Amino acid sequence: MSDAPSERPEQVPPKEPVFNAPWPAVLAAASILAPFILLLRMDDATVVSLALVPKDFWAGRWTGVVTMMFVHGGWVHALMNAAFALAFGAPVARLLGLNGRGGGIFCLFYLACGVLSGIGFAAIHPDSDAAVIGASGAVSGLMGAAARVMDTPGRVGPILGPRVISLGLGWLIVNLVMAVTGTLLSMGAGEIAWEAHLVGFVAGAILIGPFAAWAGNIPRGVNPH
Repeated sequence: MSDAPSERPEQVPPKEPVFNAPWPAVLAAASILAPFILLLRMDDATVVSLALVPKDFWAGRWTGVVTMMFVHGGWVHALMNAAFALAFGAPVARLLGLNGRGGGIFCLFYLACGVLSGIGFAAIHPDSDAAVIGASGAVSGLMGAAARVMDTPGRVGPILGPRVISLGLGWLIVNLVMAVTGTLLSMGAGEIAWEAHLVGFVAGAILIGPFAAWAGNIPRGVNPH
């Protein structure tokens, strides 16, 4: 009988999926890319009719704060917003839950950030007749929310946590640069409102608390605000 130790089969660790983004974040990205592809052949008048025009908004045409999120000026604009929606939407989606209820709350959160960013821009420029397009305000809301989640993974961190401050300051600088350089990403199809990005970020950082509480993912004793 041999005294040599028996050889055990080498255990191979399970392979991680290359693409494992939560489905609500994928849905947010798809809501950017799919309408953009459908609108590629639309004329400018149709695109502008879906944009947010602050002057028209205050005159009673309120639909623009929603429809603007599904209109983008070019591939660069659409792809960047879709990529950011995937990156920052992932931690938010996991916090809110990946079941049907959590996904629905995620969608409402995303839309709320986009709507508030549009209203914020319209309040800053009430007499503007510029056409504002893009989901950047809604995506910025995901960024603000993700910053609070990344500060304390698995729950909502403080509204003035280190990640919120650092990411917020970085986003402020980026948008100030955009304000100086103009609307390059829109490819001439409409205005990308940098102010709406900042409003969206603040809205997301604030709203993630009550939305997470609504989803039932706030541990006891944790203040969601």
